[in-house]
Amino acid sequence: MYALPFLEVPPLASAAGTVRLPGSKSISNRVLLLAGLSEGETVVRDLLDSDDTRVMLDALRALGCTIETDGEALRVRGLGGTLATRSAALFLGNAGTAMRPLTAALAVLAARQGGRFELSGVARMHERPIGDLVDALRTLGCAVDDLGQSGYPPLAVRGPAPLDTQRPIRVRGDVSSQFLTALLLALPLAADQGPITIEVEGELISRPYVEITLSLLARFGIDVTREGWRRFAIPAGSRYRSPGTVHVEGDASSASYFVALGAIAATGAPLRIEGVGHDSIQGDIRFVEAARAMGADIRTGANAIEVRRGAWPLRALTLDANHIPDAAKTLAVMALYADGPTTLTQIASWRVKETDRIAAMASELRKLGAAIDEGPDWLRIAPPSSWRSASIRTYDDHRMAMCGSLAAFGGVPVRIEDPKCVAKTFPDYFETLFSVVRARPEDVPVIAIDGPTASGKGTLAAEVAARLGYGLLDSGSLYRVTALVALRQGLLEHDPLDAAAIAARAATLPLAFEPGRVLLAGEDVTDALRAETVGLAASQVSALPAVRRALHELQLSFRRVPGLVADGRDMGTVVFPGAQLKVFLTASAAQRAERRHKQLISKGISANIASLRADLEARDLRDSTRAVAPLRPAEDAHLLDNSSLTIEQSVDRVLAWWSEHWSVGAPRPGG
Repeated sequence: MYALPFLEVPPLASAAGTVRLPGSKSISNRVLLLAGLSEGETVVRDLLDSDDTRVMLDALRALGCTIETDGEALRVRGLGGTLATRSAALFLGNAGTAMRPLTAALAVLAARQGGRFELSGVARMHERPIGDLVDALRTLGCAVDDLGQSGYPPLAVRGPAPLDTQRPIRVRGDVSSQFLTALLLALPLAADQGPITIEVEGELISRPYVEITLSLLARFGIDVTREGWRRFAIPAGSRYRSPGTVHVEGDASSASYFVALGAIAATGAPLRIEGVGHDSIQGDIRFVEAARAMGADIRTGANAIEVRRGAWPLRALTLDANHIPDAAKTLAVMALYADGPTTLTQIASWRVKETDRIAAMASELRKLGAAIDEGPDWLRIAPPSSWRSASIRTYDDHRMAMCGSLAAFGGVPVRIEDPKCVAKTFPDYFETLFSVVRARPEDVPVIAIDGPTASGKGTLAAEVAARLGYGLLDSGSLYRVTALVALRQGLLEHDPLDAAAIAARAATLPLAFEPGRVLLAGEDVTDALRAETVGLAASQVSALPAVRRALHELQLSFRRVPGLVADGRDMGTVVFPGAQLKVFLTASAAQRAERRHKQLISKGISANIASLRADLEARDLRDSTRAVAPLRPAEDAHLLDNSSLTIEQSVDRVLAWWSEHWSVGAPRPGG
């Protein structure tokens, strides 16, 4: 999906339905590391499948953990606190939830057991500070070497080295809570001789994430005691033990986008979010409180949330967002729909995330027409007086992409650059979003691909749709499907035919198209449609004006978010005359006959190329001279002679035209 470096989100109008959240990133990577360090085998269920968890899994395998897939679960046989290898180079992408705790755990293990481990990531990871954690580890006695800029990855940890566990380990709490989490996860590996104390210097930010860490430590046998948020004690004799099975909650940070979606657009039926609820151990569940304060109508259960639009416009607020640092980004986009300026404070940690999120959010919201003020640890957003279409830069930051998509309810299209970056935590985000939103049909973009028989339009349309993530309409199969249904239901046994009954079936055909497949109510009927009896019946039903009208309306109903690729013989002239891109294939009858001949021979079917050519030329003549919707390119169609092009080359040509068409802010014709 996403063959282009951007994704166009058309103006959206409403939302309703049910979404199932992916597993929590914060919980997933903590559970994986704890399982990897523990004695015994841990079965992990509902684990997030994302870039961040994949780099953690790769690292654990490199360290000697045995990891196996068991259905939808994962079995992790841990190291039991003993290194299986003494050397590894670990690439951790842009995953702070992997870099920080692995650095601490391997520094302690190398100091106790010997070895050398290098940890690196993408360029942005090498810009994210880790110096406060490294300073704490060096105070403990760990040997940590800078391999680049001091205080930043890449780095190496090595040993053996004597550890001083008698004195408290001090770490700053006002830069990132991940530093404290890393120490809490690592120090039980060194507490066999006595208790170890951690003292936090400064104000601890993002406390709810530390709560997650403490809760999971308890699940794996480590009962940390604490004095407020200043002092944490790991008991003597600590060792990790597998709890057997762990279920990962749905991601509360990801839930925030759909809570916001419901607050903005669920004007009828509610938007239901499954996988997380009021029993969550994640601090970002408190985003619900902030959304309620802005006017959202929210009901929560133990493992689900239902949201409707309440106050409209939303209510502006001023909020100390220290307790929901990741989810607070979603409030910044909700502020675009508020009745005045919204101010988010205590968000200094935004500056050391995947990007400088304060600067990034300020820059991108201004593009939409919002008035923005920013400071070292705060952001103020005044909603647009006039919305502007914008191309949202995402900075390789998954949360920028997901937040940016919610701006499409401002009545303008929004372009999301590098949409693949959502793979960090929510690979199926856009598919999930598009499954519950609606747009006016005229706002949904359409690519119409027309051409004569055997021109390859069906194959081209399917490939283009797959690479854009758009829906597909194979109009050529509609009459055959109608005929198949009519045959099965005995509707062709009457003379004269009951046109009204056949049209009624045609209007409600439960169809879906996949590359190379036609699905009728989930049944693959691709082969059945090729039967000679179905072809003859299709000729009968296609002659009925009522059926033609019904199928015309059915074709229009395929226009759904995020877009549609429709192929046929009159998509750009009759069905979607306002399509944003029209392509007409012009391969000659001779070339098409040669292709068809090769296809038939490859399937073991005898064929005569001269007969095939004559048949195609006869069809072309009939199609181009018929009284209703004669076959011809639309006046504004791009002509594509694909006689000598491979399918890949043809697809690239269409995608290039599509990319050129979408200049941000350009008028968007309806159709």
